[in-house]
Amino acid sequence: QVQLVESGGGLVQPGGSLRVSCAASGSNFRLCTMGWYRQAPGKQRELVAAITSIGSTNLADSVKGRFTISRNNAENTLNLQMDSLKPEDTAVYYCNAACRYGTYWGQGTQVTVSS
Repeated sequence: QVQLVESGGGLVQPGGSLRVSCAASGSNFRLCTMGWYRQAPGKQRELVAAITSIGSTNLADSVKGRFTISRNNAENTLNLQMDSLKPEDTAVYYCNAACRYGTYWGQGTQVTVSS
């Protein structure tokens, strides 16, 4: 069982930066592929970035060069550094853990990019 709690969302101006974090509880976090998804109003949830247990990363084309995903297995944390934010990045961001024994979601954190 894994529980995920996101933090760090908020309001930021276009071109600004924001960092969202996910704290995971439960054992074997380090064995799970972790990811960030987002869902904007009226749109489907989409994968933003993912990182495997050994640190291989995958980013959506729309965020490549602007977002960085990282994890700290010793502290059971997942981070998403978001730079050069655009209004179209506005969404609820969800932390996801894909583990051998199940898939888990956090409650989400709102990120709003607006002037």
